[in-house]
Amino acid sequence: MRHGEVHNPDGILYGRMPGFHLSELGRRMAQAAADDLVARHRPATAVIASPLQRTQESAAPVAAAFGREIETDARLIEPSNHFEGTVMSHALRNPVNWPWLINPLRPSWGEAYRSIEQRMLAAVNGAFDRLDAQQSDARQSDAQRPDTEDAGGDIALVSHQLPIWVAHLSVAGERFVHDPRDRRCSLSSITTFERHDGRLVEIAYSDPAAVLAVDSTDVGAV
Repeated sequence: MRHGEVHNPDGILYGRMPGFHLSELGRRMAQAAADDLVARHRPATAVIASPLQRTQESAAPVAAAFGREIETDARLIEPSNHFEGTVMSHALRNPVNWPWLINPLRPSWGEAYRSIEQRMLAAVNGAFDRLDAQQSDARQSDAQRPDTEDAGGDIALVSHQLPIWVAHLSVAGERFVHDPRDRRCSLSSITTFERHDGRLVEIAYSDPAAVLAVDSTDVGAV
């Protein structure tokens, strides 16, 4: 799940900067995502978020809906970026910054796509390992035990646009180099993965806050 709209009236590329919280609209978006997950009738056995404020706040309605505490995983964090703290349109006009733009394949202005891929897939696979362990423990404790919240269901991971998109590209076997305007990862959207025989498979994408997004501003991330 991606976070909701951030309060960012100055249009700063906030990246990992502290103090950027959800707007009121962003909170409604996060609630829409939580409602979507509840409607699936599958318990969330854990809710795990990036350490940044906007993801922690976006995870809150999901955690409340399923009676869970929010856990934190730094592997879900926004990538680092040289332009953090600037207004991107202004920074690009400054020749001092141009050397950071020379290699879009890496990319040269921030964390390498391969690094993002490795940490995101580790986080996703770690969630599946946890679910497998819960199910195994349930079977061992009582072969007749009915399904419970801790014996199955899903784990909700709350992250950021680029990390989620890189995970999608990796699982789909596509190239990492892309136009950011083409990312299918809207505010408070949900990308769903399953693991089949040790292989991650993307099975669904939903945009429960699409109606709210009409009035939103989606700037500030990498």
